[in-house]
Amino acid sequence: MQDKITDSRSIRRWRRRLADEREEARVYRSLAARRSGEEREILLGLAEAEERHARFWEGLLGDEIGPHRRGQFRMRILVALARRFGSVFVLALAQRAESRSPYRYDQDVPASMAADERIHEEVVRALAARGRARVSGSFRAAVFGANDGLVSNLALVLGVIGGNVPSDVVLLTGLAGLLAGALSMGAGEYISVRSQRELLSAARPDPRARAVVADLDFDANELALVYRARGMDEEEAHRRADALLSKIQLNLPARHEGAEPTAEDAHGGQDRSSETTDGHEVVGTAMRAALSSFVFFASGALVPVLPFAAGLTGVLAVVLAVVLVGIALMLTGATVGVLSGAAPLPRAVRQLAIGLGAAAVTYLLGVLFGATVG
Repeated sequence: MQDKITDSRSIRRWRRRLADEREEARVYRSLAARRSGEEREILLGLAEAEERHARFWEGLLGDEIGPHRRGQFRMRILVALARRFGSVFVLALAQRAESRSPYRYDQDVPASMAADERIHEEVVRALAARGRARVSGSFRAAVFGANDGLVSNLALVLGVIGGNVPSDVVLLTGLAGLLAGALSMGAGEYISVRSQRELLSAARPDPRARAVVADLDFDANELALVYRARGMDEEEAHRRADALLSKIQLNLPARHEGAEPTAEDAHGGQDRSSETTDGHEVVGTAMRAALSSFVFFASGALVPVLPFAAGLTGVLAVVLAVVLVGIALMLTGATVGVLSGAAPLPRAVRQLAIGLGAAAVTYLLGVLFGATVG
């Protein structure tokens, strides 16, 4: 009897595993349908791997495979999101799903299949990192703008309320804080990003250096100094420079371990791929960052003003403003957590605690100064 119960439990677990693998394959195929080139091929490869895992469970179940069933609810939601959006947000959720794979603890799973799932997590992490790099400039401005708008304007509103001023003054103060803060954030973000891009441009190799590499003195070999200035040790710098100049003298294609007489060689073989992780693409454009910061600050700053704009007054308006801002802060924190591949709840709670803590301090100061003035 015990064996039958055990077998029944195993069959139910295997059926769940089969359903989940099928859902994961749908996620990756849906994401691939919204992409092209290398990313599409990688996602299709992941989908094929999940389908291979599904076939393993089908073989294990045999005649007990049962009717077709859906996977976990969160996986079905992920499929729907992938079909409609296919964004870095969905990839981040997929990364999180892969990180929670139960295969490492399941004795029925071959070691090769458990290893597959661990590798899938790294593949999705890398794909998500590409997406994060593409949106990081605007996303950073949007997150900071929304958070600053929520916290600063709630603090401002509670501060003047603590000073015991009329509701119409509270509303006017909140709207003035919204406009002033949004303009300040947008201008500051524009200047910040523009300055950072100019600094990055100043550090990039000069493409005109390509023309003089072939004319360098072979005996002096000053190209090695450039390699060393860019971080290579002396021996490696001389080896790379000698190899490059030797090939130039022999009129051979100037390639040696990826080197060629370009601006990158004249500046230490700088890898162009760094631009996508440390350069302009990560920083984003100044205008886009400024616009994101302005819009999201204004959106966040509007939340604590809404109850007063709707005509509410007194304790009800204050409580509603705090609740609305608290919800918005938690959503912002959870979104950051998901996109960073971390658990969303701790980030949401952290955002809430910081925001409401700052607002509480300002309210107490308003009460203190209001009492002093009175």
